[in-house]
Amino acid sequence: MHLKSLYPPVPSVPDKNVHELIFRSRTATMPDYVAHIDVISGEMRTRQEVEERVRDAATALGAPVSEGGLGLSSENGDVVGICSCNSLDYVTLLQACLVITTPFSLISSYSTHFELVHALRLSNVTRVFVQSSSLSRMLSAAKEVGLSEDSVYILEDRNYNGRKRLEDIIANVRQKSIRRWNNWSAKSGHDIAWQYLVHEKPPVVLAVLPFHHTFGLQMFCIRCVIDYNTLVVVPKWDPRVVLAAIPKYKINVISLVPSFLHQMVSLGLLEKADFSSVWTVTSGAAYLPSEVEEKFISLVHHIPRVAQGYGLSECVSAAVHRCILGGCQPLRGSAGILLPGMESRIVRPDGSEADFDEPGELWLKGENIALGYYQNDKATRETFVDGWLRTGDTFKVDEKQNYFFVDRAKDTLKISGVQVSPTEIEEVLHMHPDKLLADVCVAGVSGGRTSDEKIPRAWLVLSEEGKKRGVARTMGELNTWTHQNLSKYKWLRGGMEIVDQVRIGLKY
Repeated sequence: MHLKSLYPPVPSVPDKNVHELIFRSRTATMPDYVAHIDVISGEMRTRQEVEERVRDAATALGAPVSEGGLGLSSENGDVVGICSCNSLDYVTLLQACLVITTPFSLISSYSTHFELVHALRLSNVTRVFVQSSSLSRMLSAAKEVGLSEDSVYILEDRNYNGRKRLEDIIANVRQKSIRRWNNWSAKSGHDIAWQYLVHEKPPVVLAVLPFHHTFGLQMFCIRCVIDYNTLVVVPKWDPRVVLAAIPKYKINVISLVPSFLHQMVSLGLLEKADFSSVWTVTSGAAYLPSEVEEKFISLVHHIPRVAQGYGLSECVSAAVHRCILGGCQPLRGSAGILLPGMESRIVRPDGSEADFDEPGELWLKGENIALGYYQNDKATRETFVDGWLRTGDTFKVDEKQNYFFVDRAKDTLKISGVQVSPTEIEEVLHMHPDKLLADVCVAGVSGGRTSDEKIPRAWLVLSEEGKKRGVARTMGELNTWTHQNLSKYKWLRGGMEIVDQVRIGLKY
């Protein structure tokens, strides 16, 4: 079946720099307010200060080298890498790249050396900004891909000496009194009818989702000043830091992923937690099992439900959201209804259209769908078909257009809301320098934090060298190798098993 969103059509988007669209939203005409707070340092920036900081950073990035800037531009083939935990200047740097229309690549700060090398090569990064704790790993990876040490900068650490920081580059162009970057039009920019609930004070929003992930990127970096909010920025997930911040900053809105909710529920952290200021809790990036939601709302009594949705990076965050339309209460267990501007199909394995309440692969269409995968034509052809995105997830839809997640059809695993490729893990195992394996297969097995989450398990066929060393020693060395070269969430928590041969179809 082919369904369209129940919402009215989306307003047309003006043809202009996206940064101008963001910073010329309705908040531009409001009295200045605190827009961003760093939960660790307590630093606060008003909306005006955020905009000025972005303009200064854009000048620092785009001004010619002769004037103290970095001289970056897309015409020169520049790509800016950002490898850091959440921070105030993460937003600054990303928005500055939008101002000067220079591409950026977001790299997880948890990446191993192997993963950093892969990310730098894949995205053709020419400059990279990194948190100081990841500097040594980044320098090693940069050297391997031929990126000079001078192209690596510190993003945000005011006490760090010995390497240029974003702060230093901004200070340099300020000192030289270079005219601040401003290629915006003189128009007010109110081409879209921005709609807001009116509050005396801006709602306070917890910004703990990783900014390098599409959910956090869209919610907090792209929408950084579109919404009339105060963002409380937490560097990385730590339930105790989060639970202390909620009453301290009187946080009203919390966006999490299922694994975060599951951890707070299962570890008994909510019994004494103060959620009295909280209005809304949302969950996204992966399916939230109903038992986790029920347990959460039984402990936080004044929250009647956890707002949920479904989306993926290829559709630039969300496609389905469990919200109220026309006074109808959304169904528990449902991912929600299509967001404005979205269309969907539910497709059987033979390519025909499924009926209501019949499982099939979810296909999506809308202006928010990505154009394809960077430098991967094969994957693009397989996933993006005649304007439709094949999600690889099995859904069913009822006659009221409520969408229900059934299963994951793709071989890709989703762990804590992050996609994990079994093929990547297989490649790392094959890359062991002592060639311990003749063949390997990695697939997902039960054992994750939630009932639907699969964790990686490996079936191994030993090479002659592997047999010579013995099963125990070989498995120990392979386990150490994966820990050194893969982020923790990709580790083989499902275990390893020695087999004589990998059966066809075992992986899928």
